[in-house]
Amino acid sequence: MLNFAVVGSGWITDEYIKGAVDTGLWRLSAVYSRTEERGRAYAEKHAAADVFTNLHEMARSDTFDAVYIASPNVLHYEQSRLFLEHKKHVVCEKPLSAQGEKAAELFRLAEENGVVFMEAIMYLHLPQRKILKDALKQIGALSMVKIDFCQRSSKLDAYLKGELPNIFNPAMEAGALMDLGVYCIYPVLHLFGLPQSFTVAASILPTGADSAGAITMRYPDKLVNLVYSKTGQAIAGTEFQGNGGTVYVDSISRLADISLCLTGGKTEALYGDDEKYILMGHEARNFHRFITEPEQSRAEYARCRELAVSVSHFMEDVRMKAGIRFASDDRTAAAHNLGF
Repeated sequence: MLNFAVVGSGWITDEYIKGAVDTGLWRLSAVYSRTEERGRAYAEKHAAADVFTNLHEMARSDTFDAVYIASPNVLHYEQSRLFLEHKKHVVCEKPLSAQGEKAAELFRLAEENGVVFMEAIMYLHLPQRKILKDALKQIGALSMVKIDFCQRSSKLDAYLKGELPNIFNPAMEAGALMDLGVYCIYPVLHLFGLPQSFTVAASILPTGADSAGAITMRYPDKLVNLVYSKTGQAIAGTEFQGNGGTVYVDSISRLADISLCLTGGKTEALYGDDEKYILMGHEARNFHRFITEPEQSRAEYARCRELAVSVSHFMEDVRMKAGIRFASDDRTAAAHNLGF
């Protein structure tokens, strides 16, 4: 059993903790909070022994082996870098960074320090991924793929009242693409690789954050259309259309409610849904395996690493074409021009 710590105390961290502990492979030993009071309350909630209010002190601690980072997007790169430099294994929530170059740098840093670095993207670690791939083999040549992740944000009402939640604040490197679009892009690049070309359109709020987007990716034999939104709720789901049938997925992020409809046949349900903590437990289980079984899992870990960097670069290209800019874009470009 390995000990882990967490940075972030939102609902997603609650689910990761529950999922990781449920595997029987992990023990929560430490939490980080900006205030001692909140940290103590969160540690007590999850039976963690240690509380840190200083990230540098936390990174130097020997009370845990790995850390799960679920802080605002803008902090992911620096926090991941800090823990990797102190030889901690890191699983960081998506997106790893706004820039592909920085994501690649983090993986190089992990390798230099002999630790595992992983993006917390459920899709790559779900066993039902095989069910999806097997179903796709049954529907003939694909001509059209429609992937939909439009989910009305729980913070939208606050935004409409004049507040500025993190998700609608470009200073936090947030927005529809970074929060939901990434879940659409991952399976596409995993299944089909990079497209020959793509177009993108985005709805930009007065804050500068994107509220919705649509990407059309062109491949030699098919079109792939992605739509994502933080201001509307979809009911259509995802479809993979082949000349012999269609595979339907109700939730692309969870790979939930997968069904197969062959041409001229009836629809067959292939997989239902799992609770969130169970889905995140698959991430935690593979994270543990990558750490403790490096030789056996080397090829799989390498594929995850390469795909994460590819997704990060592609998302940066999408942002540039859509006119979605973050302050770190200018800083990264300046550092690159100076040879840093």
